[in-house]
Order: sequence, then C-alpha cells, then structure tokens
Amino acid sequence: LAQLGGWSSMSLWSHVEQAPPDPILGVGVAYNADPAEKKVNLGIGAYRDDTGKPWVLGCVKHAEQKILKDTEDGKMNKEYLPVQGLQAFLDVTSAVILGKDSPLIKEKKVAVVQSLSGTGALRIAAEFLSIYKPGVPVYVSDPTWGNHHQIFKKAGLQTHSYRYLTKDMKLDIDGMLADLKAAPEGSVFIFHTVAHNPTGVDPNPDQWKMIADVCDAKKAIPVFDTAYQGYASGDLDKDAYSVRYFAHERGFELFVTQSYSKNFGLYGERIGALNVVCKDPAVATKVTSQLGLIVRAMVSNPPLHGARIVSTVISDPELFKQWDTELKLMANRIISMRQDLVDALKAIDCPTPAPIYKDWSHITSQIGMFAFTGLQAKHVDILSSKWHIYCTKNGRFSMAGLNAHNVNYVAEAMKDALVTAGPADV
Repeated sequence: LAQLGGWSSMSLWSHVEQAPPDPILGVGVAYNADPAEKKVNLGIGAYRDDTGKPWVLGCVKHAEQKILKDTEDGKMNKEYLPVQGLQAFLDVTSAVILGKDSPLIKEKKVAVVQSLSGTGALRIAAEFLSIYKPGVPVYVSDPTWGNHHQIFKKAGLQTHSYRYLTKDMKLDIDGMLADLKAAPEGSVFIFHTVAHNPTGVDPNPDQWKMIADVCDAKKAIPVFDTAYQGYASGDLDKDAYSVRYFAHERGFELFVTQSYSKNFGLYGERIGALNVVCKDPAVATKVTSQLGLIVRAMVSNPPLHGARIVSTVISDPELFKQWDTELKLMANRIISMRQDLVDALKAIDCPTPAPIYKDWSHITSQIGMFAFTGLQAKHVDILSSKWHIYCTKNGRFSMAGLNAHNVNYVAEAMKDALVTAGPADV
C-alpha cells in the first residue's frame, strides 16, 4: 500500500535533523524532571513572590473583572481584531515608552502595531528591515538574549556582535564603541532599553550619549528592545531614558519594541507592540500600513485578551496607579534579593568567581530580572547535580527565583561549587 502512486515508504522529512534543546527553556525541563524535594529554579525569566509562586497582579484581576462585566453586558465580544491590533491598546501603548507628553505622538510621527509580545515585535521589525533595507547588517551585544540572532536570521539578515562586557562584569564601553564605529554605515544596532539580558549591566546616561554620537556618525538604525520597563527600577520613566533620549533629544528614526510580559505578569497572553519613530507623519502612516501587511502574512491578526487587559489598566487612573505600585513592589523585591544574596555570600566567606573580582558587588550593581554571577559551566554542573539548583550554563541567575527561604541555601551551594571546581577561567 505504501508503494501505491509512486510513493516511497520513507518519509519526505527523513532528512530533517533533531533540533537542539533551547538552552533557557531546557533549564525548566530539567528542574521539573528532578524529583528532589529541595530544589531551586533560577532559570525561568518570570516573576515569583517570596514563596516562590507566580503572581497575578491585582490590577490585572480588576481589569479582567471589568472586561468580564462588559462582555456579559454585551459591550464587548470576541471578534477578530484589525491587523494593527486593538485600537484602545494602540492609543495608549506608545505613551508608556515615549512619555505621555511626547511631541512625536502628538505630531503622529509614530507608527505602531500590536505584536506577540517583544519577540513578535522584533520579528515584525526584522521582516520590515529585510524588505526595505535588504542585506542590512545587524549588530547585537555579546552576550545578548539568545533569541536575537535567530529572529533576524529568520528574516534573511546577517547578525554580528559588538563587545559589551568586561571580564569583571562591567560595561566594556570602549570595546562597544570601537565595534560600532567599525560597522558599515547604515547598519542596524540592537540595544537593550534597560536591564540588559543576560548581564543586568546597562550604560549610564553619559555612555548612552556616547553611543548616540556613534549612531549619528554611522547613520545607524537603532532598534531598542524593551522587555523590562518599570520592572527594572520600579520607575517607568527612568527605565525609558535611553529610548526617549535617542528619540526626543537626538531626533533618531528608530524602532522600539514593547513587552508587557514582565511588567504586567502577562507571560502567557503574548501582548506587546512595535513602535517605529519617523520624521514625518505621512511616512508614519505609510509605515503603519506596511507593518499591517507583515502582521497579516504572519498571524493574520493579533490576539485580543492581553491587549484589553493592558489598555484597561493604562487608561484607568486608579488601575494605572495600582499597576505603578505593584511594579515598584516587584522591582524592590528583586533589588532586595540581590543584596540578600551578596550578604549571604559574605557571611560564609564565599570566594569570588575569580581573582579579578574584588567582591560580589557586581551582583548588586546589575539591574533587572537577571544576575550574571560570573559562575561558569563547571560550577553550574555542581549546582544542579549536587544541590538541585538550576540556571543557564553561563551562570545567569533569575533573581526572582530567590527568596528568604532559599537564599542561604543557594549561597552555600555557590561556595561549594567554587571551592570544588576552582575559580572561573577568565
């Protein structure tokens, strides 16, 4: 029977190779498979409260109650959205990143579409660039979020790296600027708006100004990837400094993504946006139309529920105030866990990752979801095999996985790993 019609019994897809496991998602798989009663997951990039549980924000619950009531009253339905997204969401999202008084928004110079969180926004941007700047080289930091390279390569663009981190976990501003200066004119530069992933090391305002100078000289196209606005410091405006400086003070045409996964806790709703800042409102209108065509071909139209939640909270003064309070709570807990971990390491005289580190202060000087500890694969292997503590092989800890109940345990494990395996190779 398999031979009928000339078909072979061999599958058409026999030549397809098994894909390697995702290095980040694989951490969660290993953690879940571990039967140990005492174990710690420091891999997942999602907020956890001090009991280690996921947290649905109060403002989200209130928004969903309003949405449910409006649905029951016949004021809302579940119809398809336009390709650009929910208008109520589009009306408010750009002001979160650019500021409610942004002249760019008032002058209609911002093209915006709803996206499948930050990843979807980057993918739309990559597709737009591949169409209108074919072959443009794309530069990302080394290290960077693991998906950056894949997203732009899937759009047919070549990615390159620029230096970002010194061996003792400081910003390599000289190396970064040198590599950006060496890039071809008109290149795309990917920047992390705030809370660089995986390092937690950000440029300061003076350094951002130097970076902007290079972008200006190179006629570069900046793409700001925004995953942690408000979650990093607890201050939405402070965390948007880099984007607002480039857009308002320096006048760059740029792309800026937004993700509401971390700062709203809406990980599974996949809600975000892509903003394209243009010099002319007529251009912005045309760019919006073309972004819509890209969305149409990719996903037809974006999902509804997450956009309703975000737009409901942002447009309601009381809910917005509650969101702002809850953002500060999340950010402050992460900041306090950084200090608690450093204090625990000091209390047991834990050696630093390598002699080039004077102390563990690099953990407290970093910001956002992750800490780049300085541990390496040989240390991480001991953490998982002996102590049932799971993180990525590069020693990146999700600080949300730490709490008052496990921070001392993690510190003890780090000391054991460093003493057993020896210092990091730097």
